Amino acid sequence: MSRIGKKPVELPAGVSAQLSGQTVKVKGPKGELAFTCPDDIIVKVEGNVITVDPRDQGKRARSMWGMSRTRIANLATGVTQGFEKKLEITGVGYRAAAQGKVLNLALGYSHDVNYPVPEGITVVTPKPTEIVISGIDKQQVGQVAAEIRDYRGPEPYKGKGVRYAGEFIFRKEGKKK
Repeated sequence: MSRIGKKPVELPAGVSAQLSGQTVKVKGPKGELAFTCPDDIIVKVEGNVITVDPRDQGKRARSMWGMSRTRIANLATGVTQGFEKKLEITGVGYRAAAQGKVLNLALGYSHDVNYPVPEGITVVTPKPTEIVISGIDKQQVGQVAAEIRDYRGPEPYKGKGVRYAGEFIFRKEGKKK
């Protein structure tokens, strides 16, 4: 039994949910999001509470149960508070600058990397070595953060590169004489 799936999703004040078929649409002060549940899941919207149950006790239905409940809870959180990820840049001469809908990254290559920011995502650079990515869709915020980190991931010897805020980088010892 899924411990997460059993919990009902309570919608905060100012948030409304609508169910059409297997698609749950959640509307709040920051915008509107939708999630289409798998056919193995039964979704019920009663007032300001959404419940999720498996259609049967098969392995796939039980696997999708907790995931579907979490995705619906993320919709409710996204339209009220939103999500944000912070990236840190470490390295001499490595820096970032947000210019409108383009993030300009100097990461030690012969050219600067220009990352086009997708619709619905806000990228802010409070310091040249810090990037804050925010939006209402948790999956999209995480995807953008992963794509930016992928340009120059942290290396294990000096720790140079782009890392998530608070991420631990396992450091290796260099060559010995």
